[in-house]
Amino acid sequence: MKKPRLSLTAGTLLLSLVAQQAGAAIALDRTRVVFDGGANSASLNVSNENKQLPYLAQGWIEDEAGEKISSPLTVLPPLQRIEPGEKSQVKIQALPEAARLPQDRESLFYFNLREIPPKSDKPNTLQIALQTRIKLFYRPKGLMTAPTDTPWQEQLTLSRQGNQYRVHNPTPYYVTLVEARRSPEGEAVPGFEPLMLAPHGEAAVKIGSNALGDSPVLTYVNDYGGRPQLQFSCAAGSCQASPVER
Repeated sequence: MKKPRLSLTAGTLLLSLVAQQAGAAIALDRTRVVFDGGANSASLNVSNENKQLPYLAQGWIEDEAGEKISSPLTVLPPLQRIEPGEKSQVKIQALPEAARLPQDRESLFYFNLREIPPKSDKPNTLQIALQTRIKLFYRPKGLMTAPTDTPWQEQLTLSRQGNQYRVHNPTPYYVTLVEARRSPEGEAVPGFEPLMLAPHGEAAVKIGSNALGDSPVLTYVNDYGGRPQLQFSCAAGSCQASPVER
């Protein structure tokens, strides 16, 4: 009875190694999408990084719960062929139902893009279809900001409750925190779990406040995939943020 189990484990391990070594052929030009609620669509650039083979690119949208949807946003075309080394575009189209989304805060979706390789003419060939999944934020027209505006992430505050910090997001935007440090130049604090704060939401930082010190530094992801830092100054259990100048 043990031999089949050992054989299955070895096969699973082999599949895992192959998957890790396989490189994605279909590439996106960004790591997140901000959909302007005042626009009808948003275009994303995709490319086939494989120089020898054509690939199919299949796109779709999921809601906040990870369920596949066809409204209020949809992907056009849902399936397209991209020739070796060529580039193309995929469009996220707003449907009339998008007007019923909340207009006082962002809504969260996920954009998915799966590559489908051509069928191999070689026997016993393992083919892996890799998939990219990125956050898609629907931002109402009234919340669109100019590049010169002060980043809303600077409005985040911390409160100290026992041996733990809580992050408060008073803004109508989603904020993703990916790293924590004791100082801007210090090492990343081990054990920090990235978290995404919903509009007007809050969450606990799941490491002890002693590990972060009295002037914690949190790193967030901006609209362009950049990672600015915020340093917090604490007094009487409440902490205010200021940007770290580089």
